[in-house]
Amino acid sequence: MQLSDTKTLIVERGNKKVYDLGDQIAKVFNETKPVSDIFNEALNLARINECGIASPRVLEVSEVQGGGWGLLTEKVPGRTLAELMEEDPSKFYEYLERFVDLQIDVHTHRSPLLPRQRDKYARMIDGLDTLNATQRYNLLERLDGMKRHRRVCHGDFNPTNVIVGADGELAICDWAHATQGSPAADAAMTYLLFALTDTQQADAYLELFCERADEPMQVVRQWLPIIAASELARKRPDQDAEFLMSWIDVFDYQ
Repeated sequence: MQLSDTKTLIVERGNKKVYDLGDQIAKVFNETKPVSDIFNEALNLARINECGIASPRVLEVSEVQGGGWGLLTEKVPGRTLAELMEEDPSKFYEYLERFVDLQIDVHTHRSPLLPRQRDKYARMIDGLDTLNATQRYNLLERLDGMKRHRRVCHGDFNPTNVIVGADGELAICDWAHATQGSPAADAAMTYLLFALTDTQQADAYLELFCERADEPMQVVRQWLPIIAASELARKRPDQDAEFLMSWIDVFDYQ
């Protein structure tokens, strides 16, 4: 993969840089990112494309001239929902309704070859060295007791990953964490992502999601310690570990 001199850096996070190439988007990863993870993200996205969910098409995975590996996708023109929410806070709840409806629509799809959510969370929790054996055991017991589902879940569904086109149509990007599993677990992740910056928005999201999805709020909350632990295992550079630990510690040991 050769990046043009006219490329524009969109965002830089941890082990990746994302470039706008005009009609394409390139994610370029450094040497700390396992190549297998990059291929897995491309495979996830290809399966999401095949489901009929509005998402950018995967085009290429290859070594990038100058170092590293890259994932090339088509560009979905538009602005992120996060940008629109920030630009006009008075429309936050209007945008939130579309956001929640989009997530619920994602959960109506099935993709039997996506990774299993339960297996992924179990691996992440089991390898989390910041928790002791008792904490890991209790989290894994809770995970094992949750009802099994096989619905498409984004795994990182937040307004920065929703693109609003000029025609108002919505598309979803960044499917690196996609799995088949529980919609309530997916909602718990979204709730935590909102809560990292604004608890009022997080509560508004959760209430609206549970109402429109006909999902008991108690079930979403039961997932929160598991989701907080899995997010802690990602070790993002800007991660609020103290906040996530506070959610891991809230459950009862029974």
